[in-house]
Amino acid sequence: MNPILLSGQVLLGAIRQGAGPHFRAFFAVGSDLAEFAPPAAGREDAPTPYSGNISEVRGVSGGIMLAGHDRAASPQIQLAHGSITLDPIADEHSLFAGLNVILAFRLHESANVVADWLAYHAQHHGLQAALIFDRAAPRSTKDKTAGFTDMLGAAMSVRGLSHLRVVVLNPGIPLGKAGSPAENHIWTAPDAPNKDRMIPPPDDPWRAPLGEELILELAKWWFLADARAVLLLDVTDLVAPMAAAKVSVFDLCVQAPKGVIALHGKNIYPWRLRDDHAPQFGDHICSQFEVKPPILRWGVAPAVAGFEKTWRMARVSYSKPQADQSVAFWRAMAIRIDGQGNPALAAKASLTEDPELLRASTALFGYKPVRMPVAAIKSGPSNRTCIVTTMKNEGPFILEWLAYHRAIGVEDVLVYTNDCTDGTDTLLSMLQDKGLLQHRANPWKPDGTTKPQHAALQAAEAEAIVQNAGWVICMDVDEFINVKLGDGKLATLFAAMEAALPGANMISMTWRLFGNSDVHHYTDTFLTQQFALCAQEVVRKPHQAWGFKTLFRNLDIYKKIGVHRPKGLAPSLHDKVKWLNGSGRAMPDKMLRNGWRSSLDTYGYDWVQLNHYAVRSVESFLVKRDRGRVNHTERDQGLAYWFRMNHNAVEDRSIQARHALLQAEWDRLMRDPDIRAAHDHSVARHRAKIAELRATPAHGDFYDELKGMRMQTLSRRLKHFGTAVFAAGPSVVPDEIALAPDLPPDFFFTIKAPEDHAQDHDDADARDQAET
Repeated sequence: MNPILLSGQVLLGAIRQGAGPHFRAFFAVGSDLAEFAPPAAGREDAPTPYSGNISEVRGVSGGIMLAGHDRAASPQIQLAHGSITLDPIADEHSLFAGLNVILAFRLHESANVVADWLAYHAQHHGLQAALIFDRAAPRSTKDKTAGFTDMLGAAMSVRGLSHLRVVVLNPGIPLGKAGSPAENHIWTAPDAPNKDRMIPPPDDPWRAPLGEELILELAKWWFLADARAVLLLDVTDLVAPMAAAKVSVFDLCVQAPKGVIALHGKNIYPWRLRDDHAPQFGDHICSQFEVKPPILRWGVAPAVAGFEKTWRMARVSYSKPQADQSVAFWRAMAIRIDGQGNPALAAKASLTEDPELLRASTALFGYKPVRMPVAAIKSGPSNRTCIVTTMKNEGPFILEWLAYHRAIGVEDVLVYTNDCTDGTDTLLSMLQDKGLLQHRANPWKPDGTTKPQHAALQAAEAEAIVQNAGWVICMDVDEFINVKLGDGKLATLFAAMEAALPGANMISMTWRLFGNSDVHHYTDTFLTQQFALCAQEVVRKPHQAWGFKTLFRNLDIYKKIGVHRPKGLAPSLHDKVKWLNGSGRAMPDKMLRNGWRSSLDTYGYDWVQLNHYAVRSVESFLVKRDRGRVNHTERDQGLAYWFRMNHNAVEDRSIQARHALLQAEWDRLMRDPDIRAAHDHSVARHRAKIAELRATPAHGDFYDELKGMRMQTLSRRLKHFGTAVFAAGPSVVPDEIALAPDLPPDFFFTIKAPEDHAQDHDDADARDQAET
């Protein structure tokens, strides 16, 4: 191909159709369709409409295809502002007449890879010919088409493929989409983890995703109009074996009523590449268990489909295949992405060994791939439930939380603490001595990179109390498991799970954010009695409102305890995950690896919810702010945090149905004089801290602002605000909104999102959800 610039239009090529007068010209993206359009009616100065030798001008994906008829060797095309003289070349339909052809693109793949690709399709699908556009940039010796063609010929000869008709075309100009990097760069790999940490590569017009889609029409009219059937693929794509099929994929094209079939592709990966070993098709034995949108390509029988149906990347125009007219293909990603093994291409936890790929590797390629390790479910876990938690200066609130969860069926509690000054450590150590929980010093180091809660969870995994547990959950002392079924006990919840989904082994409890209920002063009474105002059930903003925590069966399906859900899925066990939401409905597969918050598809409160008392009273919030945050140690729990977490929109007293259970266990614990004394000491320290903070001007002013009418009113109106309002804080809400007597139910207010604001996740878990 030798593209030329004519009167401002980039001509990709001009083809003479047979020996007659008909020709076609193809102009690149950016060419001006108005130059070819007929003039407006009635304009005396308008150029001649479609000069006599032009019969059609069609825009195709930003390019222009022109059809004409002229017996002149060099027909002249009249434009609105000038003219173009064409020099059409003769079509070469005879090269592929009556043959089964693959129309393909090469980015960088070696001659050996392309020869293996040809051999596979010739042997298993009846391939007879291929037309390959070589999109490799001409800057390196190995990528020069002449050199590649010679190497491909030699590789085909070795494999006994000399009977195949293969034409390699160098377009001569870049065909990539403007402003895009190479699609064989790791950054463009669709499933590569940690993309947000990569430096975006420079634009690469040669290897960027195809921008000049009109090149497919050029290929049709130049070479492929008389082909029996054509498949559109890349040289890293393998049409899957057609089990027990009596017809080939090419036959399906010819037999299809519209002459077109759909090709639906998926990415495939090795588990691991052998050292110093170029990736082979046979290495690719894994696919992702998560359902992904297919890569769309097609097969066509030109004579059946009709020549006027435009060929595009994802479809043939006006020729939608029937639902049963689709064939699968595989895209070998370790070959496609230049110089990368699969650990960088997809998260290990997303991959599972595909039996069909494994059979193809061994039976069709004669290969011995590296297999993924075999994982097994832990046998015989106990039925005990264990809570793992972290605390700092939570002394006054520990006993209610402990008594409540013991009352509903939690047997074991493992608590990690650091830097306590209110007697929390003393109380917890004494409770450990009495066999009521286990207490450990948090191994977190202030100068380290690990967050306090994450450091504790890593240490907890080695503890016998966790290893021997049947059910495990990571949760905080301001969170209460609110089982709404029957007697409110965990045993009742587990029975319901088993009845709804036999073998159910995970249930996520969506937060219900409880506000301060306009309580300003701290009192030593149950949180679950004091605070009954909370967020509405359907409240998707702020994003913390629908966070969840997950109670999971200790089966080793996941490798690690996570803040919100277990992490490190053993991919071969993905089908063993049986996960319910708080209403007993199955969680979607898209949540198996990532995710820490509910959505409209996954939230549920009918069976169980997690009552989250994040703010408590105004006075207690002063102490919480002074204490700092469990994970975001560098962030201030100030006015914006209160604004996001203090929800007083509706009333929910469902947890109070378990008051008798709580009171009975509380009374039992408090009959121990040591426990009562330790609790009273923490309460006294808490009150002293409140007095100390309120005596300072800054905290005193903060206290007054929190309990003021503006903040009280806003706590009932959070449903009316957009995400950017929560990121910016309550000061951006005008007084006429904050203090209005009432707002219409559908009222909505937001602001332009600040250019640089970190989403203030309440857990730090969202940053490391990508499994590696």
